[in-house]
Amino acid sequence: MRTLQPAPGPVILSQERIQERIRELAAEISRDYQGRPLHLLAVLRGALPFLCDLSRQLALDVSFDFLAVTRDGPEGHVRLLKDLDQPVEGREVLLVEDIVNEGTTLKYILEALELRRPTRVRVCTMFDRPSRRRAAVQADYVGLVLDDRFVVGYGLDYQQLYRNLPYLAEFTVPD
Repeated sequence: MRTLQPAPGPVILSQERIQERIRELAAEISRDYQGRPLHLLAVLRGALPFLCDLSRQLALDVSFDFLAVTRDGPEGHVRLLKDLDQPVEGREVLLVEDIVNEGTTLKYILEALELRRPTRVRVCTMFDRPSRRRAAVQADYVGLVLDDRFVVGYGLDYQQLYRNLPYLAEFTVPD
């Protein structure tokens, strides 16, 4: 078995707490969309664990699609890597994010989606870090609010590692 190096630090959110909050979010979303189909749109790669767990808890008919974006350069310009496979026009869309930090990526995605004329777009993020916000965006459904510590696990990575951890752990970036 391969040991991840460097190892993550202390667990700051347990698997149990994350799953408990997902059940609460799913109940709220299910009430809000009762009787209406919902199109879940996940931002790859980080949102995948959250999408899977959330969708299993929803008491709704759901469909899925995915997109991927990246931020380039010192200014952090957002660029689309993978576009949607299905149209969203006339659909209720729930954008599923792993974390909202600065909000610039989310702003880009929301603006791009609005051009495709969905009925409505709401945002659900597992983690929110409003202290880092640079763009005027916010999620409609927030799992848990984080402080400024660097963390890994449950979709959040360091150099594409640790996303698969079922909990959230503090992480010290090596020099």
